[in-house]
Amino acid sequence: MSDELRVAFHTELEAIRGEIVQLASAVRDAIGRATTVLLTGDFEAARLLIFWDDEIDARAIELEERCGRVLALQAPVAVDLRLVLAVIRITAEIERTADLLVNICKTSVRIGRPLPAALHADLLAMSEQATELHTAAIYAFAADDADQAETLDEQDSALDNSHRAFVQSLHGHHSAGDIDLDTAIQVAIVARFYERIGDHAVNIAERVRYHVIGGLPHHVGATRYRTAHPRPIGTEGDEHHLPDG
Repeated sequence: MSDELRVAFHTELEAIRGEIVQLASAVRDAIGRATTVLLTGDFEAARLLIFWDDEIDARAIELEERCGRVLALQAPVAVDLRLVLAVIRITAEIERTADLLVNICKTSVRIGRPLPAALHADLLAMSEQATELHTAAIYAFAADDADQAETLDEQDSALDNSHRAFVQSLHGHHSAGDIDLDTAIQVAIVARFYERIGDHAVNIAERVRYHVIGGLPHHVGATRYRTAHPRPIGTEGDEHHLPDG
């Protein structure tokens, strides 16, 4: 690759990285807005956020197409290739996070009224934890900071604990008459959405580590499968099917 082509290539990579950060920042800001919709029953704001997701989808597709052109035209290697592959996966994680915010808004519309004040503090806390996780993941990506990415597992564990505690507390709120059963079920689902935002942030952090230091993320299930099936996946005679029954 000539020096001129290399400069243009790296300029495009940095432009793509900048677009990813902007996309993630928009999604970060929307986490709090979706939470406000949930707590207050602001259905006009819910409608706007639901429509906004179309923009996020379009921007995510455009970024993936740009990455595809980079792979096809520049054939990057080593760290540059890892960056392009990481960006493709990170884009998908951001887009799915936006989908979860749409789900929060749609759940709010189904509930049809503001949530009882007794639930506000715990939901706000989970929203803030999810926002912090998402922000930390994107900071790690923007700064190529593998150490920052490494810290997200501990933060995610704290959000997981908050999620479990909140779901358990819903029974007490229902017994106290703070919330009816149908609403309690809907809110339990929303709590899971916040927990999933944390999971997507952890996935982003794993791709940051992959880009910066190499080595794909470790997955317990994949390791277990490879231990039980030592032949390379896809070799002749390998059978892949769901278990019977």
